[in-house]
Formats: sequence, C-alpha cells, structure tokens
Amino acid sequence: MKALVTGATSGIGKKIAEKLSERGWELILTGRNETMLLEMKEKLGNTEIIAADLSQRSDVMKVYEFCREKNIDMLVNSAGYGLFGRFEETDLDDEINMINVNITALHILTKLFLRDFKKRDSGIILNVASAAGFMAGPLLSSYYASKNYVLKLSIAIYEELRRAKSKVRITVLCPGPVDTNFNERAGVSFSAKPITADYAAEYAIKKALAGKLFAVPGLSIKAAVIGQRFVPSKLLAAITYNVQQAKKKSGSNERALDK
Repeated sequence: MKALVTGATSGIGKKIAEKLSERGWELILTGRNETMLLEMKEKLGNTEIIAADLSQRSDVMKVYEFCREKNIDMLVNSAGYGLFGRFEETDLDDEINMINVNITALHILTKLFLRDFKKRDSGIILNVASAAGFMAGPLLSSYYASKNYVLKLSIAIYEELRRAKSKVRITVLCPGPVDTNFNERAGVSFSAKPITADYAAEYAIKKALAGKLFAVPGLSIKAAVIGQRFVPSKLLAAITYNVQQAKKKSGSNERALDK
C-alpha cells in the first residue's frame, strides 16, 4: 500500500506519515522543507520525497504528475495554515497564499486522485479539516472559512461516492486544538487543553481505514460540534470571537501558522 502525504514535515501530517510507515505503507511525502523531507526519508525508509510549495498551482501539478503512475492507495491532504487577526488588517497576499494551500491545492489533488481512484474503484482520501470547519471564526476568519470548504467538500464527495456505490472512501479529520506549532507561530496560546498530534494522526488513520466519513477526536470536541448546531450563528460567532481574542499573547503580531 502506498500513500501520498502533503504537509508531511510537521504537525499532524508528519505523524500520519510516521504511523502509516509503522503499518508498512510505502510513502511519498511532500512539503516545502526539503531538508526535513530528506531526514524523514532516511528515518522512515521505503519513502520517496518531492519538495513543493502548494501555494503555487504549478507545484501542485508537479506533485500529481510525480505520483500519477505510482499506484497511490491513499491521499492525505494535511498541508495547511492560518492567519490570526482582524480581516481588514491581515495581509492580503498571505491570505491568498493560505487559500491556495488550504483550498486550491487540496481541491486539485482531491479531484485528480479521485478520478484515478474511481477508475479502479479503490482508494482512500483523508482530508485534514478542523472543528473550525463547523462554524465561523472571527479573528481567524479566512482559516475557519477554508476549513468549512474542506469539510463541506468532503461531505459532498462522500455522498456522491455512496450514491455511485463506489468502493472509494473519503474521511475528513476535524480536530480541536492540537499540540503543534500552529498557535505558537501565531503568537497565541491554547484556550483549551490540546490533544497531541500523535493521537490525532492515529485516530484519523483508524477512521479512514474503517471507511468513516467523520474523524472528530476527543469527547469534548465531539460535544462541541454537536452543541454548536443548537446555537444561533450570530451568538456562536460572538462566543468564538471572545475565545480567539483571549488566546492572543500580548504584543504579538498576525503571523502565518502551520497546521
């Protein structure tokens, strides 16, 4: 079995790669940091790497072309990051790059690999979204919106596959706070106890291999996801604003955060 993992040099993507390797999967790993990719290749073995900046469409296509004849069994779309700050104040170029990584790259790879998977009627797509995908997120507005896209796209594809009685499966991972460098690089602090990237990765893989649509690790996040359905959108946005504002560290600037 062979998997392509994007965003493989840090956070959840890195842990998913490690855990798939432990299960005997062959890997193709991509990320911007070629040095880290080389280190992972040496550590994991049975691994190919391709350095790529997924904010650039040409690099996204380069990754697909590199993989298209390699019989990929699982696509893991883990690359992503966010921007903290008021919408009118965050940098436009940074936001467009974020949208390109979080949405456009994921969209392209999902579509192209889905076509390949459907032709042979097998394959797994694991999209890394967030519990943020279930709501609006003042002060992380573009990030939340991008994860809404990932979540709703994955749900729609799941239903299309179900109706077609396809053996291709899609899972969407929606964790709450995860102990990665996401918040640290933003200059914010966790407002709730995070789960580990190791736990999130293991949970996601088990759900994906079992053919489950949703992977929402942690009882408190499951409860929050269910509970938000009963809260008016305006009130939920106000609550989310207060949660995000409380996370900001004094003197911090809006910065890019790796997922």
